[in-house]
Amino acid sequence: MSVTVVGSLALDTVETPWGRNEEGLGGSATYFALAAINYTDVNLVGAVGEDFPPEHTQLFERKGVNLDGLERVQGKTFRWTGRYHDDVNCRDTLDTQLNVFEHFHPKLPPKARQAQYLFLGNIHPSLQAEVLDQAAANFTALDTMNLWMDTALDELKAVLRRVDALLINDAEARQLAGQKSLVRAAQAIHALGPAVVVIKKGEHGCLLFTAGHVFAAPALPLAEVRDPTGAGDSFAGGFMGYLARQNAADFDSLRRAVVEGTAVASFACEAFGPSRLADMDLNAIQERVQALRDLTSF
Repeated sequence: MSVTVVGSLALDTVETPWGRNEEGLGGSATYFALAAINYTDVNLVGAVGEDFPPEHTQLFERKGVNLDGLERVQGKTFRWTGRYHDDVNCRDTLDTQLNVFEHFHPKLPPKARQAQYLFLGNIHPSLQAEVLDQAAANFTALDTMNLWMDTALDELKAVLRRVDALLINDAEARQLAGQKSLVRAAQAIHALGPAVVVIKKGEHGCLLFTAGHVFAAPALPLAEVRDPTGAGDSFAGGFMGYLARQNAADFDSLRRAVVEGTAVASFACEAFGPSRLADMDLNAIQERVQALRDLTSF
């Protein structure tokens, strides 16, 4: 089964305690697609400007990502600049330039419309709703952020009523639900619509909640984290890619998908940008899945 991702493609400038990457390939759709392509066919829907380097497009093509939904628009590509602290769970956004992404309205080509699995990247809820109006997926997951909770909460809640899963970090879950307890936050989010809630906790792993079930997975311990940008979207790519490969979303499949996503996300943290995602394959991912199994067996 195939999966469609709708989100951003960007040129990121990232500074961490271990170095700096100037205008490297980034964006939510980028990380998701390069993660999910290891499991299944991927349709990417997004927009870039005239300045988007051809080697980035060639990378997607070499990996087999379907770019029928990638719009090339007159103007400049979306840019983001950020700086991470010594504690890489903390970062500052220094600059955001929406550029062509400011007027982006997703248009799904036939293959993207027909995909059975759909991931809505972190874009405005009104755009996520536009995608849902076009798609016919059997399982849809959504990412969001505190900005939309502050500025478009009613639109976000309307979209949440239409999706199967929400992937969100712990601070965002607490804000959306108005609850300090993550267990109660998940219950409140279930009431908004999503039957599946995945709460990401960075280096502390993640929690999966469905009706009557909870599953916890640790993050894979890494000796060095060079750039955590895109780890959440890489997790989502592994998570959704695995579900699409299995064509299943029962609790056992969801648990394994969380572990697959965790393994994939560990690669994203090891180098600037998505370079490690571009080099990995399913065998390498499964070695880390086994490492997680060994880590948690007793």
